[in-house]
Amino acid sequence: MRFFLSLLVDGALAGTIYALVALAFVVVYKSSRMVNFALGEWLMLAAAFVAAGAHVFGLGLAGALIAACAGMVVLGLAFNRVVLRPLVGGPLISLIMVTLGLGAFLRGAAAIALGDVPRRISLPVPDAPIAVHGLAIASDKLVAAAIAVAAIALVTWFFHASRAGVAFRALADDQQVAMAMGIDLHRYFAFTWAMVGGIAVIGGTLWSVVGSGGFGVVLLGLKVFPIVIIGGLDSIPGTIAGAVLVGVLESLAAGYIDPRLGGGFSNVAAYLVLLAMLFVRPFALFVRVDVVRV
Repeated sequence: MRFFLSLLVDGALAGTIYALVALAFVVVYKSSRMVNFALGEWLMLAAAFVAAGAHVFGLGLAGALIAACAGMVVLGLAFNRVVLRPLVGGPLISLIMVTLGLGAFLRGAAAIALGDVPRRISLPVPDAPIAVHGLAIASDKLVAAAIAVAAIALVTWFFHASRAGVAFRALADDQQVAMAMGIDLHRYFAFTWAMVGGIAVIGGTLWSVVGSGGFGVVLLGLKVFPIVIIGGLDSIPGTIAGAVLVGVLESLAAGYIDPRLGGGFSNVAAYLVLLAMLFVRPFALFVRVDVVRV
């Protein structure tokens, strides 16, 4: 029983980081109905910036985070201005292909420019695990999960309570009507990608702390894709629930099934659940199907 509870807690803690990263998918989709398939590369680059600032330039963790946020925000604004703005109003497939191309470019550029930078990032917390009702929980995982929860709460508040969040939702519903009401499309798109850059810094750093750095962060983008499909691309509560579900599922599969099948099943368990759910509820768990008169 204690082993089961340990796996459950470990999966839930990983799920909180999954949820934060998955929100980067949701932020882009809720504002533009576009899917960013280069999210894993954004996370990798953001974590590399933090590691370079901390290990190469000696800025310390706080300074490295600030510098990485500034760099990723500039990258997001430049990507929106130079690449995405000319494609506004074009076919959706062109936007998807652009993000795929950006991901390939970032992978190659990061391997060349940042290949020698140590990718391991540590939080200034004690190494000793924390005992909770007889369960030993790694202190860095607990702190990372707490930071992720705080960031998730901030993003959720932003979309549901701020004026800019209302504008984002209006753009997602109907861009033409939103622009007719005075909402600046290009301004909010730029803000979207700047926000994605900030989320990438936090998510990439936290995953480097509890998981692995380097190209292991790239795979995190693929890990969260089933999450946003299960929970709903435009549903923040669904994304959070799907992330915790996938985190717990992977942890239980790694503890109980991988030793019997030789390992690796936990990496595809989320995709199997995704396929099963698409047969039962193809519109995701928390998405309300809109009825349109034609």
